[in-house]
Amino acid sequence: MNSPTAQLAAFAADLRFAAIPVSVVRKTEDLLVDWFGSVVAGHGSRPVESMTRFALSMGPQRGPSEVIIKRVRTSPYLAAMVNAAASHVAEQDDVHNGSVFHPATVVFPAVLAVAQALGASGQQLLTAAVAGYEVGIRVGEFLGRSHYKVFHTTGTAGTLAAAAAVGNLLGLDAAQMRHAFGSAGTQSAGLWEFLRTAADSKQLHTAHAAAAGLMAAYLAKDGFTGAAQIFEGPQGMAAGMSSDADPQRLIDGLGTRWATAETSFKYHACCRHTHPAADALLQVMKANHLKAEDLASVVTHVHQGAIDVLGPVVHPTTVHQSKFSMGTVLALVARFEHAGLTEFARHFQDDATQQLRDRVTMVFDAEVDNAYPQRWIGKVTVHTIDGRRLQGRVDEPKGDPGNTLSRAEIAAKALRLAAFSGGATPAEMQAAVQALWGVANWSRVGVLLEHAA
Repeated sequence: MNSPTAQLAAFAADLRFAAIPVSVVRKTEDLLVDWFGSVVAGHGSRPVESMTRFALSMGPQRGPSEVIIKRVRTSPYLAAMVNAAASHVAEQDDVHNGSVFHPATVVFPAVLAVAQALGASGQQLLTAAVAGYEVGIRVGEFLGRSHYKVFHTTGTAGTLAAAAAVGNLLGLDAAQMRHAFGSAGTQSAGLWEFLRTAADSKQLHTAHAAAAGLMAAYLAKDGFTGAAQIFEGPQGMAAGMSSDADPQRLIDGLGTRWATAETSFKYHACCRHTHPAADALLQVMKANHLKAEDLASVVTHVHQGAIDVLGPVVHPTTVHQSKFSMGTVLALVARFEHAGLTEFARHFQDDATQQLRDRVTMVFDAEVDNAYPQRWIGKVTVHTIDGRRLQGRVDEPKGDPGNTLSRAEIAAKALRLAAFSGGATPAEMQAAVQALWGVANWSRVGVLLEHAA
């Protein structure tokens, strides 16, 4: 009963709002608003629309839980599925560095759907979200770097995060939560192979994780049992998915170290592995008053994880695949000083972008690799047309806890995402964001976007 699995389950089951430091509550509100912008950004996305059509064809046309991009309601299970898919497509949802895990896109879809179904309070929603973040982050850390080489951690650890969050909302006890973990862990899935052919699987990963975790928690509430040692058992997740798993990471600082507060916001609309180099390139260009046409070549000094994930993407053919191309990201940053949704949609295939893309290379850097994943250092060497060799370095990319976004920046980002997708008007987004800042005072969680008149 004192195994890491049991201890983590007890923590998730027993967590209450009063135990969460005020600073962590405020950060969780920030993360919720940031996620809301990302889910609205999923409006109109082809793979998200496909997932939405499937979900709404499979489930009730009426229900308690909101499908945000369609402003309709259905079952909690299907609402969580769609909202999770929608919130991951823009590549601007949050990330926790040490676990290489995107918590918001699997935690908030599940807790929002269930909170709306149960009539839970805002404090209950926030508490459940923190339980999901704390569990999912530790599971990602437990699985280690070897896991991420093949598995998309948000799809795997995300299933446990969703189960913990929903289990907390449902009032599972420690034993039931442990069963929920067992059922969630046996469904953990998500492979990186999709990147090679620009497939749509990344949205499927988050949709499945949120929905499967939700199902695991509801089943546990009904007495359904799961593996008792799903993490560290001889045929558990570590055995099948990792070669460097460390069960002690599952319980690292439970109740004293709030991993939720360590979560980073994403400034650029692309894979987080590109952000450190992008910020370092911007640093060099601004310090030396360079334009994109001044760049002869750029060398990025990266950790092995970046090479593993970004390396297969050489000539991206879709907007989404281009967000995993180091060369494309740096070319857009050099041209526009920001790699946002508009820059990708309009310019990823421009001749100027492609020409500079092909002059960007990644090289392994021991210092950067040794710091990863706790720190994501950005280092670049820039060769200019006139023969200069310039170097840049960023120790905390924009959005990291030590270089975070303000509430004004988070709100502005949410409005930009909605404007790009057309998923909500500026007035609607401003009203929703303003309301979400006060979520801790809600007596009952209602819809975030009302049906348009």
